Order: sequence, then structure tokens, then C-alpha cells
Amino acid sequence: MNVIIGVDPHKATHTAVALDGNEGDLGEIQVGANASQLKRLLAWAAPFQERTWAIEGAGGCGYLLSQQLVAAGEDVVDVPATLAARVRVLGSGKSNKNDPNDARSVAIAALRAPRLARVRPSDHASVLRLLAKRNSQLSSSRTRTACRLHALLAELVAGGSANKLKANDAERILAEFKATTPVQAARHALAVEHLEDMRRVDAQITESKRRIAEAVAASGTSVTDIVGVGPIVAAMVIGYTGDVRRFGTRHRYAAYTGTAPIEMSSGGRVIHRLSRRGNRQLNHAMHIAALSQIRYPDTDGRVYYDRKIAEGKTSKEAFRALKRRISDAVYRQLLSDTNLR
Repeated sequence: MNVIIGVDPHKATHTAVALDGNEGDLGEIQVGANASQLKRLLAWAAPFQERTWAIEGAGGCGYLLSQQLVAAGEDVVDVPATLAARVRVLGSGKSNKNDPNDARSVAIAALRAPRLARVRPSDHASVLRLLAKRNSQLSSSRTRTACRLHALLAELVAGGSANKLKANDAERILAEFKATTPVQAARHALAVEHLEDMRRVDAQITESKRRIAEAVAASGTSVTDIVGVGPIVAAMVIGYTGDVRRFGTRHRYAAYTGTAPIEMSSGGRVIHRLSRRGNRQLNHAMHIAALSQIRYPDTDGRVYYDRKIAEGKTSKEAFRALKRRISDAVYRQLLSDTNLR
């Protein structure tokens, strides 16, 4: 008998519930999220010889536990939080929101839902995802710092600075400014601090790009052959896609990247609208690649974009069509890379 063990992971504790094939309760345990969590869970699950662990959010709060279980030779699947929540809300009985019921919902979802992703040991894609996430965080930090510096400069100098603020330009403005009041002196001092922060983040971004370029080159990927897909975009694509073989077709991959339109039909009226689903980081990567392609008139992407405009599509519709086209090309390249290994 195959036993499904649903796990509701948290920062401080992990709650596990074991179910048989008929959703019958076989046991329940709560362990602290600490150095002994794996040992305690395996000891508790020892009587269940044929077992599968279902972790809610194995890529998030349950990442460490799921990787520990995989390293120990256990069979582990990843259950999306939305799927587990749907089971809990729509299930008959035990719908109260608590950790044991959440873990039970995770187990039921694993029993009934087909094609759940199996958790695999972290690989090179995980490295690229970490590097891409770090680069995105640094870019956001740089934007916030630049906005604060912009605001201070506008309060010190008429007209402030150029929209695209560079550290050298800000340094020149601050060097030429002479404070005449305590308030101006305080603003000037804060602006100097923000300028120092900007230079520090700029240096970190440069180093981040270097590490990403080296990691992408080491992966041996061919996805960079696509126009508009440089090392940063490639790191996002590979990192957030993971094992591309889990997407049976390019259509499923497009749904995951958010580039497949969603049908909104009623009666005889059939329309499609922009999808807000899927992985937003991957969608952003497709967006960057599409912008790069339409920027240059001699690229296939720009020719495709202009053709859609000539067919009567709006600029937004043509751009979305180009993103879908790039998503399909990325899928083919990733699949080709996987088959060559």
C-alpha cells in the first residue's frame, strides 16, 4: 500500500499527516524546524514502507526539507499552495484552517492530482535562479536609491538632475552646491550618503553580471542563440524553468510563462485577453527579449512584429504575439539542450 504523507511546512514547525489510498488517516506528527527535523520525520514514517512525501511549496518554505528528503532517497512531490487550499475549502469536513488540516489537504491533493512535479536535487538551474534573483534585487535596490537621490537633488537644485541619473552627474551637482541653511546642509549630507549607496550597488551589479555570464557559459546552453536573450535573460529562463521536460508541449510552457492568451468567451462571443498567470519572472524575461528584438529593424522578431501590425493587430497585440513566439523558441532550445546531455 502506497502511503501519501502531506507536509505543511513553516518557518518554526513542520506538520505531517499520513493517508492511505482511500484518504484514511494513518498518523500525524509535528516537528520543529531544526537540525533534527529529517531524523524525526523519517523515524515516524518508518512503518510506511511504500511512501511518497507531498510538500506544499517545495520551492519556497519547504525547500530545505524537501531537498533533505530527496537526499535521503525519499520520493517527494511538490504540491502548489493554491491546489492544497482548493482541496481544503471544497472538501467535505476538516475544512478549518489549521496545520493538520492543511497537511491533510496537501496529501489529498497529491493523491488526486495528476502529474505533480517531482522534487529533484538542486542543480545548475538552481544556481542560475539564485543569481538571477540576486541581480533583480540589486536592480530594485539601485532604482530605489536613485529615486531618493533624485528627490533630494530636486530639493537642492532647480530642475534637479537628468531623468537617467548617473553617479558621476550626481557627484558633480553635489560638489558644485553650497549649502546656506542647516536644512540644505542636512539634505546635502543625505544626498552624499545616497550617492555612496548608489556607487556600492553599481559595483555589486557589475559583479553580479560577471558571475551570471560565467554561470551561463558554464551551463553550455544554446538559448543565448535567440536574439535578445543575453546572459541575464538566459539565467532567468533556465533558473525559473528548471527541468523543461515537465512541460509536455510548447503550449503548456507558454501557459507557464504567461504568454498564452486566456479565452474569455460567453455565448457566441469568443475573445481572448492578456494572461496574468504563470511565472512572472519568466514573463518578464520574454518581455525583455521581445523589446530587444523590435528595437532593431533587421531582426526576425521585428519583421514578425511589423507583419502583425500590417494584419490589423494593435501594437500591444503584436507585441504579445511576439512574446509567445519567443516563448516557443525558448522551449525548443531548452528541450534541445536537455536532449543533448
